[in-house]
Amino acid sequence: MADKVGILTAGSDCPGLNASIRGFGKAARNTYGMELVGFRDGFRGLVDNRTLDLSGEALSNILTDGGTILGTSREIPQAMGKNGETLDLTDDAVNAYHAHNLDALVCIGGRETMEAALHLKRAGLNVLTLPKSADNDVPMTDTTIGFDTAKDIATEAIDRLHSTANSNHRIIIVELMGREVGWLTLGAGIAAGADVILIPEIPYDISKISKAILERNQAGKMFSIVAVAEGATSSELVAFFERSIKLDRKTHTGDLEDDMARKMEALKKKYGGQTLLLANRLEEATGLECRITILGYLLRGGAPSASDRVLATQLGTRAADLIAEDQFGFMVGYRHGGADCVPLEDVAGRQKKVPLDHSWIKSARHVGTILGD
Repeated sequence: MADKVGILTAGSDCPGLNASIRGFGKAARNTYGMELVGFRDGFRGLVDNRTLDLSGEALSNILTDGGTILGTSREIPQAMGKNGETLDLTDDAVNAYHAHNLDALVCIGGRETMEAALHLKRAGLNVLTLPKSADNDVPMTDTTIGFDTAKDIATEAIDRLHSTANSNHRIIIVELMGREVGWLTLGAGIAAGADVILIPEIPYDISKISKAILERNQAGKMFSIVAVAEGATSSELVAFFERSIKLDRKTHTGDLEDDMARKMEALKKKYGGQTLLLANRLEEATGLECRITILGYLLRGGAPSASDRVLATQLGTRAADLIAEDQFGFMVGYRHGGADCVPLEDVAGRQKKVPLDHSWIKSARHVGTILGD
């Protein structure tokens, strides 16, 4: 059984990280007698060998705290900045692991963390991961640490905007995180009764949205709430992407489908963030005033919800069980009603988008929500 284990939090912060550290750390220490080594600021701390003492009372009174006592960063060992260059510092990470005589390393993070952990596994380290993401975009888990809290915060924000939208007869556009997936916007939009929900998975038609808003006004509903993911894209822009890709086909080399997918993602990143344009076009089409509220990093702050605290504790304690059983190379996710381990190979490099036949989308349509298509 493992005697000494490292732990780090990587990627963007979100509520529930401290609850995860606590859940894993207390189970590892109290149940299995393991010694803990915390690495500061994600994989950067591992590479630079910067640690935080997790003995004594370090894990007390952090369950309800937002953020992470370990700090975090988005850097990964295989592509890390050093002296103005981007270098592969995997060997430094491996050396730090062995310098501390670690038996395992627990990495709490999102999609980039899953890829980095798989990379370290292939470099010979015993790793486990826990999925965190306010966007809920990590595959092979029903939900991620931080998603429930972000959804609650977004729902309350939209709730509060209803009164000012109604009082001033305006269109209020609320932009939420979600550059590539729409789970957060869809969930919060349904919960808060948004009239329009726009997500990256469903390209929207501005004329259909405008028509629906005008019909609401004619029916005596003098305001509309539009919940939009930051990566939502108009059908016109998608058509532009597709035309641009077709023009490049003559110079294509390699697998056509993969090449087209890469180019589509690059174009979306370059031309994404169309919320201001959306507001201007809705004003022109409807004659109604539009106001934009961007929630941004607000969704990552504050204390985790009860559900996130329970989830983080479940996944953290299960990770301790797996290490005690010498089981490595897994993500500990939530599936089938409980903590479940999934090989990192099945997670890394993948993304969980909202399926177009998902029950949330069906329910939204049934209650008359406009999805832009």
